Amino acid sequence: MNPSLLAMIAVVFGGAATALQAPTNAKMMTAVGSPVNAAFVSFAVGTAALGILAVILQTRPDMAASRALPWYAWVGGLYGAIFVVAAAWGVPRLGVATTIILMVAGQLLLSIALDHFGAMGMPKQPISWGRVAGVLMVLGGVLMVRRF
Repeated sequence: MNPSLLAMIAVVFGGAATALQAPTNAKMMTAVGSPVNAAFVSFAVGTAALGILAVILQTRPDMAASRALPWYAWVGGLYGAIFVVAAAWGVPRLGVATTIILMVAGQLLLSIALDHFGAMGMPKQPISWGRVAGVLMVLGGVLMVRRF
C-alpha cells in the first residue's frame, strides 16, 4: 500500500477518534463534575493504553536524543489537555458537530501560520489564496452547521 495513502487513512481514523472523544469526555464531565476532571480521567486511561502498547511493541525511548529536544517538544501533552478540556466543555453547549468544526477551524488557522513560517522546524509552505479559501470554506461550514 502507498505510504502516503496509509498515512491519510490513519489520520482520518485519528480525526474520527476525536469526534468520539468529545462526546465521551462530555459524558464523563457530567459524572466527575468538571471538564478538567474528565480530561484527567481521559489522560489516565490514554496513558495506561500507551504504556501497554509500548510494552507490547517493545519500544524504548532514546533518552540521549530526548535531552537534546527543544522545550516545545515537551509540551505536546499540554496542547492535548487543552483540546480535551475544551471539547468536554464545548460539546454540551454547542453540540458535537459545531465543537469539532470549530476545533478544525482553529487547527487550520494555526496550521497555515505554522506552515508559512516553517515553525518548529517544519518545512515552509507559504500561505496561498487557495489555502486561505479552504479555511474560509471550513468557517462557512461552521455557520451552515450552526444555523441549518
